[in-house]
Amino acid sequence: MTVLEQGQIAIHTENIFPIIKKSLYSDHEIFLRELISNAVDAIEKLKMVAYAGEFSGDTSNPEITISIDKEKNTLSITDNGIGMSADEVKQYINQVAFSSAEEFIQKYQAGSDRAIIGHFGLGFYSSFMVAQQVEIDTLSYKEGAQAVHWTCDGSPEFKLEDSTRSNHGTTITLTLQEEEKEYVEPARIKQLVKTYCDFMPVPIKFEGEVINRQKAIWRDSPTNLTDEDYLEFYRYLYPFQEEPLLWVHLNTDYPFLVKGILYFPKLRPDVDVTQGQIKLFCNQVFVSDHCEEIIPKFLLPMRGVLDSPDIPLNVSRSALQMDRTVRKIADFIAKKVADRLKALYKENWKEYIRSWQDIGTFVKFGCLNDEKFKKQVEDIVIYRTTANLKPAEAEQPSVEVQAEEGDAWKEVNPNAQTEGPYYTTLEEYLERNKARHENQVFYCTDEVSQATYVQLHKSQGLEVLFMDSFIDPHFISFLEREYTDVKFSRVDAEIDDKLIEKDKASDIVDPSTNKTRGEQIKEVFQKALNKPKLNIRTEALKSDDPKGTPPAMVLLPEFLRRLRDMNALVSQDKAEFPEEHILLVNTSHPLIQNLSQLTQGAIIQGEGKSPSAELADMICHHVYDLALMAQKGFDADGMQSFVERSNELLTRLTEQRS
Repeated sequence: MTVLEQGQIAIHTENIFPIIKKSLYSDHEIFLRELISNAVDAIEKLKMVAYAGEFSGDTSNPEITISIDKEKNTLSITDNGIGMSADEVKQYINQVAFSSAEEFIQKYQAGSDRAIIGHFGLGFYSSFMVAQQVEIDTLSYKEGAQAVHWTCDGSPEFKLEDSTRSNHGTTITLTLQEEEKEYVEPARIKQLVKTYCDFMPVPIKFEGEVINRQKAIWRDSPTNLTDEDYLEFYRYLYPFQEEPLLWVHLNTDYPFLVKGILYFPKLRPDVDVTQGQIKLFCNQVFVSDHCEEIIPKFLLPMRGVLDSPDIPLNVSRSALQMDRTVRKIADFIAKKVADRLKALYKENWKEYIRSWQDIGTFVKFGCLNDEKFKKQVEDIVIYRTTANLKPAEAEQPSVEVQAEEGDAWKEVNPNAQTEGPYYTTLEEYLERNKARHENQVFYCTDEVSQATYVQLHKSQGLEVLFMDSFIDPHFISFLEREYTDVKFSRVDAEIDDKLIEKDKASDIVDPSTNKTRGEQIKEVFQKALNKPKLNIRTEALKSDDPKGTPPAMVLLPEFLRRLRDMNALVSQDKAEFPEEHILLVNTSHPLIQNLSQLTQGAIIQGEGKSPSAELADMICHHVYDLALMAQKGFDADGMQSFVERSNELLTRLTEQRS
C-alpha cells in the first residue's frame, strides 16, 4: 500500500481530542447518529450529482450497512454514497471543517448543554469519544478516482494511503476503547438506530435485515394521508397508549422550515404537564425528547414529532429561549393548534364536545399563559352545564340544504346537540340568564360532593356550570380578571336569595320561649354541637317537595375558601377545612321540623337531659356530619365517630318503635 501523505491534522490547538472524548456529549452514544447522518448526506449528494448529469451510475439502491466484529472490537458503517478523493479527505477530515476547531472548543469548554456537531462540520470526530482508532476507506464517485484509506489513533497525527476499494462510497471503522464495548452488542446497535435514525430516508442494514422505518409521514402532504395513517404513526411512537383525540399537521417553509405532527392525547392524572412529550428532529434525525424551550409550555403535554433545521441546537437553553426564530416557531405552532381547534368547533361540534374534557385543559392553560393564543380561542371555550338546552340553543352555525320537494331550501344543523350532557360558552350563559341573575355565574367544582347544592339550584331553575378540571381553580381567577363585572359563585359558598323561602311562619314568636322557630332550632344545634366557631344559620329552602331538599348544608364563603387554598399553595401543604364555616339548617325540611317538636321544652327547660333531648342531640350531630361530608372527607377517627353515632342513633330510634 502506497503512503500518499503523512502529517498532522490542521487544528489550532492540540487539546481538541481530549475535549471530544470527555466534553462533547454526556451520552457517547450520539457518535452513531452522527456517523449515520454523514452517510445519509453522502448518499443524498450522490443523487444530486446524478440528477445534474455528473454521474451516470446506479443510484436506485441506496443503503447503509452496519457491521460489528466482537473479536476485533470493531464497528463499521458503510454507505454507497458520493465518496471522497484524497484531496477531499484532506479538506473535510484533516482540516477539521476548515479549522473551525477554535469556535468549537470555546463553545464546549464553556459547558454548552446541547449541541449538534454537524452544525460545525465535526460530526465525524464524535467517533473519537468511543474509539481508540478510526479508519476511513473511501472511493469518490468520479471516474478514474483513486480509493484512499485514512487512519488516526486519536492524536493529531494521521496516515493517508492508497486503498483497493472498488465501489464508490465510504466505510468508517472504529476500533473501540475497552470501556466502550457495548457498541459491538447487536441489541445496543438496534436500539440506537431505532432511537436516532429510525426515520432517516435510507435503509440501514444490520445482520442481514433493514432495521429502520425510513418513512417520515410528517414530510408528506396531509392530503396524501388518511386518519389511519396518523393513528398508526401515533401507535408506533407511543405503544400501549390510548388513541389520540385529534392531531395537527404542521408544514411550512417560510419564513422558517417546520414540519411535524402534533397529537392531543387523552390526559391521565399521572401525566406531568410540565414535561415535554414531543420528539424533536432535525432533517429526520432524532435530537431530543425535550422541547421545553421550543414548544409553548401550555402545549408540552401534546405528543408527536417536530422537525426543523432552523432551530439552533448548538446553543444553551437560555439562549434558545431568547432566539427570535424559536419564538416565531412557537407562535406558529400555537396558531396552528388554535386553527385546528376552531375548525373542529365549527365543523364537528359533537367531536369537539367528546374531546373537550382533555383538550379543554390545553385551551385553558393556553389562555392563562399566552395572550395571543387566548384571543384566538376565547370564543371556543365551553363549559358543561345543567341547562337542558334545546337543539336550537346548542352551538354551531346552521347550514342550508335543498328540500326534497321543489327548490325550497331549509335550515338544518347536522351538529346540533340533541341529548346531554350539554355545553355552553360563558357569553351564552350570561345572555341566557341575565333576566334572572344578571352578571352572576353559579359553578360547581366537584359533581359528586356538591351534588346536593347543584340539585338545589336546578330545582329553582338556576343554571350551574361545571368547572371541575384540575386547572379550573386557576381559570376561574383568570375569568374574574377578564369579566370584572361578573360575580362567580360556587354553589356551596353561599345560598342565593332566590333559593330561600321567606317563610313568615318561622318569624312567629313562641310565647313560651319568646323565640321564633328559627331561633329555637339554631339554639338546639348550638347546644348539641358545642362548636363556638361554627356559624349556624336557619333558613327555609325553596322546594315543591321539602323532602327533596337537604336538612342542612355546610357553606364555606368564597373568600375564606380561596384564602385557605392560597395558604395551602404557599405552604405546599394540604388545604385543611377551617373551623370557621357556616351550617345552614333548612327549617322547611320535615326532619328539622320534627326535631323542633322533639325538643320542645326538653332541652330548654330543666337541668338534666331527657331521652328525647339526648336523641335530639344525636340527630343534630348526624345532620351536621351528613352536611359536612359534602365539603370534606373524614379522617379515620372522624369516620369511626360517625359510624358509632349512626349505629347508636339507629338503635335509639328502633328502641322507641318497639
